[in-house]
Amino acid sequence: MNAITIRLDADLTERLDRLAEMLDRPLADIAADAVAEYVAAEEAEIAKIKEGLEQARRGEFATDEEVAAVVAKYVKPAT
Repeated sequence: MNAITIRLDADLTERLDRLAEMLDRPLADIAADAVAEYVAAEEAEIAKIKEGLEQARRGEFATDEEVAAVVAKYVKPAT
């Protein structure tokens, strides 16, 4: 395992300390878990973006009907 140093503002450091205390876990473990979750989320988001770009390059776009169906789920018809 590698060690790194990061700088956090005082408020975040206090919150992290309190969380470690409440969970009865080492602060370093909580920070490592948080970084791992962040990295995984960012990697997943980048993968989705890249796949979307590849689909666009292949000319794979939603039809007008597909777009309308999605919009209809979120927009109320005018009364």
